[in-house]
Amino acid sequence: MNKVKVGFFSWTEITDPAAHRSYNEWHQLDHLPEQHPIPGIAHGERWVSTPACRAARAVDEAPLAAAHYLTLYLMTEPVGPTLHEFAELGRRLAELGRFHHHRRAAVFGAWHLLEAHVAPRVLISADAVPYRPARGVYVIVEEPTDETALDAHLQWLHREHHPALVRVAGVVGLWTFAPSPLYRDPAWSMGSQRVTVCWLDDDPLEVAEAVRPLLRERWRDAPVRPVYAGPFETILPWGWDWFDG
Repeated sequence: MNKVKVGFFSWTEITDPAAHRSYNEWHQLDHLPEQHPIPGIAHGERWVSTPACRAARAVDEAPLAAAHYLTLYLMTEPVGPTLHEFAELGRRLAELGRFHHHRRAAVFGAWHLLEAHVAPRVLISADAVPYRPARGVYVIVEEPTDETALDAHLQWLHREHHPALVRVAGVVGLWTFAPSPLYRDPAWSMGSQRVTVCWLDDDPLEVAEAVRPLLRERWRDAPVRPVYAGPFETILPWGWDWFDG
């Protein structure tokens, strides 16, 4: 059984166009490393929606449309204390002046892990997918529109669509997440949106084009409404020039 129980997501907009470098320096060299000593943090990573990635989005609705970056922390049991320590650390670092003020979280919160799939071509297990080096991710966010038909749709995704998605060239595997009443907090609101993250070992822009036919099939007469679908690139230390000029 996967030790990860929850994914904490944060879609982040940088409010000052001149602050991308300072934001990346702060997050990658200060903020992100401080999360890993928390006992319940299994992994943390952040990706960038470059101008090219933004142009390659298949769906792009507010408030996620404004996001430049996506951060995902994978959390293990005990989830409650982990979330508490995670939030407390953020407050503590802010009090020390170690927080970036030219940022706004478009959407953030804790989603529980539903399922994992891995491409047949790779040797690792589905549970190991996020820890394998990747060139980026492709992220799908959907809002249910018909709860009475949702179960059948989710079963189809599990049996047919997700196995087909991980066979697309460049897709290593995928994890799906859904909101849970166990992890709600007044500080964030997740609604009923579900998130699918596909890890990629090929050019995210090329994979974005390759998955479009599958996405059209996924949403045809589906009891869900896509609110976001697009690629992100992996962030390399000190390679923060996507928005320069």
